Order: sequence, then structure tokens, then C-alpha cells
Amino acid sequence: MLVPSLLRDVLLEIAARDVYRPLWSSEILDEVDRAVRRISARKGADPDVVDAYVGRLKAQMTTAFPDALVQGWQPLVETIDLPDVNDRHVVAAAQHGRADVVVTNNRADFPIERLPTPLFTQTADTFLLDTYDLHPQPVLNALDAVADRTGRHGPKRTTLDLIDLLGARGCGNFAEAVARNLA
Repeated sequence: MLVPSLLRDVLLEIAARDVYRPLWSSEILDEVDRAVRRISARKGADPDVVDAYVGRLKAQMTTAFPDALVQGWQPLVETIDLPDVNDRHVVAAAQHGRADVVVTNNRADFPIERLPTPLFTQTADTFLLDTYDLHPQPVLNALDAVADRTGRHGPKRTTLDLIDLLGARGCGNFAEAVARNLA
């Protein structure tokens, strides 16, 4: 789940604390590029500003996680049978990169019985909740770090603000658990 931006920032900040190993392919990065451009266009953003942002984002991701880019996954695509053939590349990259989980809120397009063992899917909410249960302090530190970076191009947010936003955007169980433990 590399889009939307808040979720991406939180997931990657957690990964930066060596809690889990993110993986992606060049095709996944291209999908992020297209999604960010589509969302930005809907918001009326200047295309030149979006170009610069997407370039910085991809550079930061590849610099921060040099081992995340999976290569050589392409031959596996034809061996994967999913409801949406356009999603096969995700599973091929995950399988080739030896991932355990594909984090997606679109689980219907990744039926467990069609995934190569031991690969499975989790929603962002479940993944974050499990990660928080196993590594509470690094997750809290990651949330604090993301909150500390806000305010440059929008409103300044606290960690509790971010938790509320994540809850409103589909990560309600995670948000509830973190808020309960912070209270």
C-alpha cells in the first residue's frame, strides 16, 4: 500500500525502523507514479510541482530502501492466476522477493487460494495492527516522526491527529488500539 500518502509515509517510516522489509518492483513504482499524478490532477496541482514531487518520492524510496527493488520477477507473472491479470506482477514480485504478505485493501483480487505458499494478504489496518502488537515502540516512534514532518505543505499534525486520520481512512482497528494505549 504505497498510496495514499499518509499510509505510505507511516508504513515506510515503520520499515525504516527495521520492523519489516518492504518490497516493490519497477512496475509497482510506476503504479505509484500514475496514482499520485491522478490524485494530484484531481486536486488541481501544478504538473511541474507533481513531477518534482514524484521524482523526489521515488528517489527517497530507493535511497532509503536500496534492497526493496525486486528484480527478475517477470518470468513468474505467467504462472500466477488472479481475478485481475493486471495484479499478477504484484504477486510475482512478492514471490520472487520472498515476501510473506502483500498489504492491500483490495483482497478480493488476491484470493488466498490463488497465492503461492506461504504468501498471504492483509489489509493495511490488519498489517499495522499486527505490527503494532509485535513492535509497539518502533511503531509509535514512526508515527511521531511522520507527525513531526507535517506542517511544511499543509496543516501541522500531532501523532493523535495522524491516528485519527488513519482511523478515518480505513485503519480503524489500528487507530483504536494505538489511541487506547496512549490514553
